Amino acid sequence: MRPPGHGETQPRLDDDRLPVVLVVLDGLGDRPIPELGDRTPSEAAHTPVLDALAARGASGWHLPFGWGRAPSSELAHWALFGYADVAFPGRAVLEALGAGVDVPPGVAVTHAALRTSSVDPDGRVWITGRTAREDADEAAVLLAAVGGLATAHGHRLVPLGGRGEAVLLLPGCASGAVTDSDPFFEDRHPWLRVLPCAEAPQAAPTAEALTALLREARAALVAHPVNADRRRRGRPALDVLTTKWSGALRAVPPFAEHVGTTGAAVTSTRLYRGLAALLGMPAQHLAPDPDHGADLTARLDAARGLLDGGAAFVHVHTKATDDAGHTKDPRAKLAVLEALDPGLAGLLDLAEHAVVAVTGDHATPSTGGVLHTGDPTPLVVAGPTVRRDGVTAFGEAPAHAGWYGAVTARDVLPLLLGHAHRAAFLGHRPTPRRTAALPDAPEPMIER
Repeated sequence: MRPPGHGETQPRLDDDRLPVVLVVLDGLGDRPIPELGDRTPSEAAHTPVLDALAARGASGWHLPFGWGRAPSSELAHWALFGYADVAFPGRAVLEALGAGVDVPPGVAVTHAALRTSSVDPDGRVWITGRTAREDADEAAVLLAAVGGLATAHGHRLVPLGGRGEAVLLLPGCASGAVTDSDPFFEDRHPWLRVLPCAEAPQAAPTAEALTALLREARAALVAHPVNADRRRRGRPALDVLTTKWSGALRAVPPFAEHVGTTGAAVTSTRLYRGLAALLGMPAQHLAPDPDHGADLTARLDAARGLLDGGAAFVHVHTKATDDAGHTKDPRAKLAVLEALDPGLAGLLDLAEHAVVAVTGDHATPSTGGVLHTGDPTPLVVAGPTVRRDGVTAFGEAPAHAGWYGAVTARDVLPLLLGHAHRAAFLGHRPTPRRTAALPDAPEPMIER
């Protein structure tokens, strides 16, 4: 500490703020599984690095939105980044930005995808599959046909790649607050009618425009020569366009202004590239490496580079755990956790001079007829200022004994910033916006 200033009795504070690295293992949480001895995959997996991290730090449960609420990745991350009280623009906006699509403010955007279908006697259209990788060329032709229809309606369809995906922009429609036509739960719900959300009656024109286009696209796809040829070859027709994640770009404060400190990201998918772009966070995009250990090693190396470049907070993401959970094979998820664990070894060194955390954004149970659930996901934090709590293993059951208890997504960033000596001092107003961190660069008074 420095000596007190003139007239002061207390020492001047040292600037010993630490950087923060948050590693999110997407879909990490799970449920006890009989074939794993009534343990979750993370409890049953051999993960010596994560166990060592738990032994050096403190643990708890991350329950993003509380018990029972099944989070999506985008909403969980929105809260994890400190934006829980800011209106979410819609995942379609993030997907578009992550693909480099120019998204004008105040224009409705939705994600669209070609799907296969069957029709029941009542005329309901049931989704039976999606575009396979080997369908890429035919999907491109079909999307071009739909794109022509969209253009005739004054809309713009932008393909996103070889899996029959696209973003659809609807100029003249200002609100994206409409329901999904994609049922998600295809065995329970058919292709759905697009409606304005209950809280957004102003989205009625968007719902009407989208419904008109989807019906026209359905007729065109059913009759398209490409699909006729697919049926002759015994291939399912890609004859439905589904939509989901609709929204519209609105002004969102950048991360540095909203949180108070600089943030950056090591991204793995289009969604997180878009999130970083929207929030003005420098990002390094790394395509996933099938060698999960090498993948995490590379991501932590990239995180160090971003820290060296001045970032105070770095988000590192992998979707491998979530993908494994969706296979509904618990041992596949266990194997992914064991494979990626060596790649996290760099966190043990980083924890000497940074606050590091590992958690999931939600639970993706590897059994049962669910996508995501509100079950807890382990949270472990380590660093020079983190007191050990006696937990010595990684997983939901060990983490339950940790000091943090249950932590919601909106509280994770303040928790980490507090350990990093970066917490905003409540009652102090250095900036017009209340921030989670003591701001790096409040506006100075300049002597004239």
